[in-house]
Amino acid sequence: MKPLRVALAQINTTVGDIRGNAAKILEYAALARDAGAALVLFPELAITGYPPEDLLLRPSFVAENIEAWREAASAIKGITAVVGFADRDERGNVYNAAGVASGGRVRGVYRKMRLPNYGVFDEMRYFAKGSEPVVVTVAGTGVGLTVCEDIWVGGGPMTREAKSGAGLVVNISASPYHAGKWETRRKLLARRAKASGCAMAYCNLVGGQDELVFDGGSMVVGERGELLARAPQFEEALLMCDLGGKRHAGGPIAPLPETREDEIFQALVLGTRDYLEKNRFPGAIIGLSGGIDSALVAAIAKEALGASRVGGVTLSSVYTSPESVADAHRLAENLGIRCIDLSIREACEAFEGTLAPSFAGRAKDLTEENLQARVRGTILMALSNKFGEMVLTTGNKSEMSVGYATLYGDMAGGFAVIKDLFKTTVFAVCRDYNRRCGFDAIPENILVKPPSAELRPGQKDSDSLPEYDVLDGVLKMYVEEEKSFAEMVEAGYPEDIVRRVVSLVDGSEYKRRQAPPGVKITPRALGKDRRMPITNRANRQGR
Repeated sequence: MKPLRVALAQINTTVGDIRGNAAKILEYAALARDAGAALVLFPELAITGYPPEDLLLRPSFVAENIEAWREAASAIKGITAVVGFADRDERGNVYNAAGVASGGRVRGVYRKMRLPNYGVFDEMRYFAKGSEPVVVTVAGTGVGLTVCEDIWVGGGPMTREAKSGAGLVVNISASPYHAGKWETRRKLLARRAKASGCAMAYCNLVGGQDELVFDGGSMVVGERGELLARAPQFEEALLMCDLGGKRHAGGPIAPLPETREDEIFQALVLGTRDYLEKNRFPGAIIGLSGGIDSALVAAIAKEALGASRVGGVTLSSVYTSPESVADAHRLAENLGIRCIDLSIREACEAFEGTLAPSFAGRAKDLTEENLQARVRGTILMALSNKFGEMVLTTGNKSEMSVGYATLYGDMAGGFAVIKDLFKTTVFAVCRDYNRRCGFDAIPENILVKPPSAELRPGQKDSDSLPEYDVLDGVLKMYVEEEKSFAEMVEAGYPEDIVRRVVSLVDGSEYKRRQAPPGVKITPRALGKDRRMPITNRANRQGR
């Protein structure tokens, strides 16, 4: 390769904000040019934002994005830019494309050849497949173009581009986050680079979009697979890397989060911040129970929005211990968020009085417990309506998996921040947060007391569920790994517990379908990743 300075513009786009996204592209292109780069890369579908989903079915939306791309291309001078946009041919077929612009004109367009249609991806619903690799020349170097999935599967365009003389293959991407995925990407790029004999520049999107988080971590690897430069995770960045000559000079290598729990926390913060801010909510409201789940959600909200934009509410019943209220206030004080006390006692008594004639002769049961949760949900939503702030729900993946949650009660809200964190992970992330804070921002008492919904005297979660270390192990195998009943028992989990957990998971799909979105953290989240029919008898016998 001849000497080539490459810039990777890891930007945070907003779906549908075509003009705003185009303006940001021009801003970063100018910064890259002024820094001496000959080539600047932008993420996949940077013009439309990612994923635009059914907006792509609107011809006017596609036309607006094409117009914005052409206008941006006409303004790009003194540098070559590769920009993701949605292209359309004369027959009306839409393509996930990478446009190349320099000198104020469009120099070429590459159309994505490999369309993912698994997990959270539905690209075959929207896009036609491209058929031809594209290599352009930048500062005397052949540059091959690929888009995200093109490098994840074998037989993509990269091999053909290398054989056509590319010294550098670029990949513009919108790769959704899950914990530890950065290393998976690095290994993939190293394998592809070594196999093709080309250096690779990988520009990834950053930001939150509904339940997805894009973590950035853009990088450049040499033809031997060595890491030459890396952008930080979870923030916008312009990564510069010098290639060519006898030895690549490379660029900065940003540090990774210190621990897995820190990485997860940063993903949750980014996803929560972008969900509220891109949807123009002024702040967040959280029901503070004095338990660990609401404590973690409050900490995430504080880091995402700032303490002044977060409010906590204690909603005491006759079963709420004074200790729980004190823990909630201590948490709020440590985080610097406001906290108010509201009682649900009179409201619950009024509901029970209204229902008494209909319930005559029947003992109190789960109905009255759920009524408390629904009164709390009503109060939180009333506060949200009055002040415009979004209610953040506090249910975790363990609870959501087995249906240990109340519809229109603790499930009421706009964003389920930790719905993809098992309870054991919640504890680990909380302890790591305290470590990074340098003090017990989440009070130690919250971390050590047995989890309880406090809906009846002396209640503990373990009264209704297996201990969380056992429950989470079964759930990981069944929900995330699709293991069979026999495989879970063979792994050492008691047969009766496995049967019970499987039955609870399968019988709770109707609840999960009504839950708000939340940040995807694991490879298989309870949302688009796992699309189970509500009505089915496939596993009703626990096998």
